Amino acid sequence: MNATFTTGEREYLRGISDNLNQFLHQLFQVFLVGLTLGMMRTVIPALAESEFGVPKGSFMLLMAFVVAFGFVKGALNFVAGRLSEHYGRKTVLLLGWAIALPIPFMIYFAPSWNWIVAATVLLGVNQGFTWSMTQTSKLDLTRADQRGLTIGLNEFAGYVGVAVAGILTGYLATAFGPRLGLFMFGAVVTLSALVLTALWVKETLPWAKAEGARHAAGKSTGPKPRFPKNISDKPTTWEVFTLMSWRDKRMAVISQAGLVEKFVDALIWVFYPLFFHQQGMSLTQIGWVVGVYGFVWGGSQLFTGKLSDHIGRQKPIVWGMWLCGAGVGMTLLGSGVAWWSFSAAVTGFGMALLYPNLSAAVADIAHPNWRGSAIGIYRFWRDTGYGVGALLLGGVAHVSGNMNAGFWFVAIAMFLSGLIVWLWGEETHPRLNPEK
Repeated sequence: MNATFTTGEREYLRGISDNLNQFLHQLFQVFLVGLTLGMMRTVIPALAESEFGVPKGSFMLLMAFVVAFGFVKGALNFVAGRLSEHYGRKTVLLLGWAIALPIPFMIYFAPSWNWIVAATVLLGVNQGFTWSMTQTSKLDLTRADQRGLTIGLNEFAGYVGVAVAGILTGYLATAFGPRLGLFMFGAVVTLSALVLTALWVKETLPWAKAEGARHAAGKSTGPKPRFPKNISDKPTTWEVFTLMSWRDKRMAVISQAGLVEKFVDALIWVFYPLFFHQQGMSLTQIGWVVGVYGFVWGGSQLFTGKLSDHIGRQKPIVWGMWLCGAGVGMTLLGSGVAWWSFSAAVTGFGMALLYPNLSAAVADIAHPNWRGSAIGIYRFWRDTGYGVGALLLGGVAHVSGNMNAGFWFVAIAMFLSGLIVWLWGEETHPRLNPEK
């Protein structure tokens, strides 16, 4: 059954099938977003010492570009959500791609590691604007009973893009050298994305406004979501921020889980390539092991997002946190490409269970009038986890003198965060836990 919302004389059908063409455009956009992120995740960490002059054992300096990325992307997620409610989703998406254009040039001409950090700051702005908008736009277009599937498809496309880029850039760096290989890849991706957005992506804000109007008129059908009561109909930025961060326990629990799970991605971004490079693996082998993590994470979300539409969000989130932490710990319990690929797959499947369902949980209980802001603030806390995790990982590795302590730190953090979701969170799916 399709949901129809009317604003003025125009009808806005909500559902994947009724908006399939635009939905597919948005999926390809997030694939390109993933490619842009993935080009920084194999070659640069592995060759930080030989190509960009990072001294051996300088864990804090090595993590600097991930710290910059995390704090910038987190802040820009927050900004993107608010901007999109005033100026539209497409405008923010276009701005995000325009900001990415200098990145390939900065990598190619980089005389020092500082240029890589600066390029990563621009990457954080790009990711904050573009990934947020592709997700928000698809939620505008689809029904409440399709949220798990929608976000699963979104994250599938994005993280398959990350995995593909990690592998392709490994081959391109081997064939053409790291700088030229990354330049060619990055220039093609960012220019293509900008052109495709300008020509084919549609503005979806009217769908969200029509949905909000229907709720206000009392015409919504189906189970009633458990929207927070202690917030105004048109809340200020500070109202939504405080609600997401501490005033609503459900939102706060989701936000802390999002922040902690990014410790895993920070570890895999920097410590994985460096760890495997020290074990004698080639760039292409590293790309494939990291790619296993990305492919399993991305591919499994085709199933795990839809799963939560049936069994709820909370169980997959808790299982995913614990399984992901176990996969990180397993990395140190064996050796060889086969074992490390297996541990990467376990970690990726855990991420697939938790990742789309944290976002779906936010969408379940965020009112359409401020859903874009809520998603942006959740993504602020989640992606700030890159920066917090990178700082803590660098500190742990510096104090201990090796990377292994960082792996165990992340595994323990994931277990404790999952325990918080289990004890203090609640099911958000409107059908399974509706407002009475």
